[in-house]
Order: sequence, then C-alpha cells, then structure tokens
Amino acid sequence: MKPYQGYSQQQLQERKNQLLSQYESYKSQGLKLDMSRGKPCTEQLELSHGLFEDMHDFISIDGTDVRNYGALDGIKEAKAYFAEIFNLSPEEIFIGGNSSLNLMYDLVAKAFIHGLNGFEKPWGKLEKVKFLCPCPGYDRHFAITELFGVEMIVIPMDENGPDMDKVEALVAEDDAIKGMWCVPKYSNPSGITYSDSVVRRLAAMKTKAPDFTIIWDNAYAIHHLYETPDTLLDMLEECRKAGNPNRVYMFSSTSKVTFPGAGISFMATSKENMAHIKKQITIQTIGFDKINMLQHVRFLKDAAHTEEHMKKHADIIRPKFEAVDEILSKNLGGKDIAAWNKPNGGYFISLDVLEGCAKRSVTLAKEAGVTLTSAGATYPYGKDPNDSNIRIAPTYPPVEELRKAIEILSICVEIAALEKILAA
Repeated sequence: MKPYQGYSQQQLQERKNQLLSQYESYKSQGLKLDMSRGKPCTEQLELSHGLFEDMHDFISIDGTDVRNYGALDGIKEAKAYFAEIFNLSPEEIFIGGNSSLNLMYDLVAKAFIHGLNGFEKPWGKLEKVKFLCPCPGYDRHFAITELFGVEMIVIPMDENGPDMDKVEALVAEDDAIKGMWCVPKYSNPSGITYSDSVVRRLAAMKTKAPDFTIIWDNAYAIHHLYETPDTLLDMLEECRKAGNPNRVYMFSSTSKVTFPGAGISFMATSKENMAHIKKQITIQTIGFDKINMLQHVRFLKDAAHTEEHMKKHADIIRPKFEAVDEILSKNLGGKDIAAWNKPNGGYFISLDVLEGCAKRSVTLAKEAGVTLTSAGATYPYGKDPNDSNIRIAPTYPPVEELRKAIEILSICVEIAALEKILAA
C-alpha cells in the first residue's frame, strides 16, 4: 500500500496543519530531552552499589595481591567468571578495563601496525583494506575503521542477521576484505540475533584473504528484556568446528551490567591468537585494574547470580521499550510511513521512516527539544543511502520524559512524510 492511500490532497494538507499545530505547542515548552546514546538510567546504576561492600581483602584466589603489579591478562577468578557466562576456556580470555570498545580499537590498531597472528604483513602496509559492515549498525565501530582509512562495505540485515549470500560472495573474491564488524545478539540498533545458520556460515565460509578477521562484539549477550531470551550459537566453537579457529575475536563487558564508567571488559579468541597478542600487550601495559576485577567477581559471583541481577535491569527498562512501541503504534501504525522492531533484549529500537525523511525527522525533533542519534549514524561514514533509519535509545530518560519524546518524534516523522508526499 502507498502511504495515506485514499487521502485527498486537501486531507493531507489538513493533517499536516493539525500536526504542525501540535508541534509548535511542544516547541514552545522549551524541552530538553536527550535520547542520543544508549546509557543506563540512574535506577539501573543504583543496582550495583553493593560492588563496594565485599572488599574485606585484596587477595585473589591464587594468592595474587591485586593492589600490585602482575596478572597481565587478568585475575584468575575474573577469567573463570566470563568463561562460565560465555562458555569459554579461561585460557582464551584477556580481561581489560571498563571499555570493550577500547580493546576493539586496540585490536584494529595492532592489526594495522604490527599484524595479528597469521598475518603475512600488517594491514597498514597494504594498499587497501576493506571491512564488511552489517547495517544498520554501531556508529562507534564504523568510526574506528574510518579512522584507519578502511573502505567500509554496507551489508544489509534481515531478521536472521547479515545477508550471507552477499557476504560469502564478497569475501570469496576480494583479498582486500580483511574483516567484518558483528553485534550478533540484540544487534545495535535492530535488536536482531544472528540465526544458527548465519553463525555457521560466517565460521565456515571460504575467504580469499587468509587473515580475514571477525570482530564479534557480543555486548548484549545477557541483556534480555523478557523471560524467553534469544539464543546465539557459540562463535568460537563454530570456528573451531569449521577449521578456522583463529578467525574470530570476541568482546563484551559489564558496562551495562554494573557501571559503564567503571566496569570490566574482556577479549576472547583462540589460544594461538591469544599467545601472539599477549606478547604485544606485555610491552603496552603491565595490566588493567585488578582491584576492580576482584570487586566485580565478588559482587556478580557467577552466572546464576548475574542472571538475577540482570532481571532487575530488565524490570526497570522493559516499560520504556513497551512505551515506545505503544506510542509509535498509536501514532504511526497503519499509515505505511514507518516500521520499527520490538526487540527481545539489548538497548535500542530501530525506526525506519519513509525514504528520504530520517534527517528531516531528526532535525524537527531537535528543534522541538528532543535530541536523537544523528540520522545516518547507523551506516558507515554517517551516510544512510536511503535516509530512512533512526536509532531510538529509550533506557536513560524517565518514563514520562520518554513518552513525551516519542510523542514528539512521532509528530516529526509524520510531518516529514507529509512534506515529501505533498511536494511530490
């Protein structure tokens, strides 16, 4: 169906005038509502105040004094904790600081400057390096590869994950394609979890570049909203089964489990890859904050205790996701000018508006006091080829502020659509 099918030109103009009146009313209120980043709200942060209560001593399980130097790859119990959560071997894990993004940046930098395990030469010595970028995707991933001069190739996403026919065809023919960004569970921003078939095909596909590397950012692995969470195949195991054990580097953190500004992160990869990269890291640092590692393990304890902790997070943010869906359905449903997902977990909602209308919608919203992630940010170089995707980050604002912001956004999306339809 076409948008507003059956409406006359006069009816469309009357609807636009009605919406503009509502818009000006909101605009006159001088609102300042920020939904630009996916941050935990204050109530979520307060769930982790117990982090500081169980530091009766500073001795790790193997006798390491965490106040001192040592334990380059992290304390034993922190590695065991993540190994249980993610079904890994402790020997495959490196514990970092509060930012998994920093570990990912560092991995790409090492690939360019020194080369990683199995590389014939560092990527920085090659004429061209290309990366596959499932889209809509995470803007900070794209910013890293853009900084290093990588040519980024958009890979469309569907309900199963990236378009694997396109991925397989590209990597089989072009040895300049060296890597791929992936947010495989509750993907940012679409909420998609990669299907078993997609994971297996990524692990087994033939690549012309022998040093093809998947950066597997499993940031939302335990961030479920409902009692029936999505499931994701173990990528490291699938790569081992397929005979490509060194293909993947996985990352995650406690950034949205405890405190984003003071969490712990990890990188996981094959033991062979890990032995190689630790030789590089040992020149770079003596190790990350081991006191914080010990605090986290004592607070989060194990997988079962962490699951209960994450249910408290879900109870706080689930109503926000449901409020967004309710308001978008009420205001935009049935008009064929917008579509959005209802994710089972993660931190974002992906809103697709009428082609050519995302930037205009975001600009109108900003002028009315609602700050959103920039239109285009979910694509490489900030350029959405269809100018249609808007990332909604509902977790941070209080529910009443969020509801008002989505009401305003709905009005802006419809005004932008009507402007385009009337102009045509």
